[in-house]
Amino acid sequence: MHREAQSTTIVAVQRRGSVAMAGDGQVTLGETIIKHSARKIRRLYNGKVLAGFAGAVADALALFQRFEDKLEESRGNLRRAALELARDWRTDRILRRLEALMIVADLSDLLLLTGAGEVIEPDPLGDGKFLAIGSGGPYSAAAAKALLLFTDLDAATIAREALAIAASLCIHTNDQIIVETLP
Repeated sequence: MHREAQSTTIVAVQRRGSVAMAGDGQVTLGETIIKHSARKIRRLYNGKVLAGFAGAVADALALFQRFEDKLEESRGNLRRAALELARDWRTDRILRRLEALMIVADLSDLLLLTGAGEVIEPDPLGDGKFLAIGSGGPYSAAAAKALLLFTDLDAATIAREALAIAASLCIHTNDQIIVETLP
């Protein structure tokens, strides 16, 4: 039986005017690791938007392209582009079958996009916000929450450390961490 290459962890943190998104590099096929250094985070719209995915790779790449098109149409308005993609994702017969989640962020917004047509903005936590998706998402979410509440670390350090903690616990997450930041 063929299974899509998937499994990943993405965590995004906004704090004090900056945003950081971290992703691991592991791709698995069934129970076998087939790649250690995949890039699951992209800079979009002239480097002003970060997008990360978890789920089936081909599906996520199709969503990246659609989202980038929506960003162009909305002249970089992240919230509008996210709502338009979510609407299309929910109503389009082909898109509806895509199995992936996306976190998108700019300096103002941090959003989770799902195939059910949901656009979810996290609640503020202290002086920041966070989102985490993928197989190691619950671990990195717990770590990011603790680091936001009980440290003065910046967004990039929190994202990196939260993902490192997830990598130490989740077999589908590795420590080949890539962090992208804005500004």
